Amino acid sequence: MLAAGLAVGACSQGEGDSVATPERSTTSTVASTTAAPMTVAPATTVAPVTTAATTSTATTTAAATVIGPADATSAAATLTRTETAIRDQATAESELAELGRDQQIAYRRLVEHPEWMQQVLAEVPRSLRATVQANVSAGAELRALTKPRTELPPWRIVPPAPASELLGYYKAAEAEIGVPWQYLAAIHLVETRMGRIRGTSTAGAQGPMQFLPATWKQYGAGGDINSNRDAILAAARLLARNGAPADMANALFNYNRSQRYVRAVTAYAEQIRGDERTYLGYYHWQVFYRLVEGDRLLPVGYGIT
Repeated sequence: MLAAGLAVGACSQGEGDSVATPERSTTSTVASTTAAPMTVAPATTVAPVTTAATTSTATTTAAATVIGPADATSAAATLTRTETAIRDQATAESELAELGRDQQIAYRRLVEHPEWMQQVLAEVPRSLRATVQANVSAGAELRALTKPRTELPPWRIVPPAPASELLGYYKAAEAEIGVPWQYLAAIHLVETRMGRIRGTSTAGAQGPMQFLPATWKQYGAGGDINSNRDAILAAARLLARNGAPADMANALFNYNRSQRYVRAVTAYAEQIRGDERTYLGYYHWQVFYRLVEGDRLLPVGYGIT
């Protein structure tokens, strides 16, 4: 899997097995909530807030250092603004990309600065405290799965398919196979940032949902491992085979044999279940990569020659 690695809350790829060697894990209980229908706009590309270019001979669009909130008060203000606006149906679709970007960077800073957490929770509205805790916990779990690297990866970063198109694939897979669509979206987010990353993991996993070729033969139904639709359906088949939807924890553990991965994906999925518009923020999260000297944003266009 590109991810266990890749996500680090914001997406820093590293080590980890991909889909997956069957084994058992503890049971998770999830509650379903109903959300208002969404309207979503096609993907847009957003420049980082403040960046300093990092040279790379493998790229035409350079990796960059991103400067996020400088302290707990700034992080709390950013999360209050972005989480509130993303959930507001009156927010213009054209604003969502910037909101998602700012939201992601603020959460990354909180993962890097856990000492800010108590103050941030005191300063955000009470209604957002559980959300902030869930996202920071997920980011910390994923970051713990990675080690910083000394070189940038040989990936290509491409625009994702439109949010509405991906949402259709997730929901169609749920209708056909019975796996909650929010979990499919969360896996897609963690694995390749909704398909932004094109590359093979160190374990040999491929495609937007990061399948090992042998596992793809079992669950891919003759489809294209690089197709969002086919890969999302394959992921749903694998999860259903391993207990979904009744035992999502076991299903996720069979997708990636890490309890940290299970907890992180569950946290993101349950945020989407709580408010469907949360998906619109996650959809705009970008690709970051951990280097020894610090994390780097890999923007759309990275690695494309």
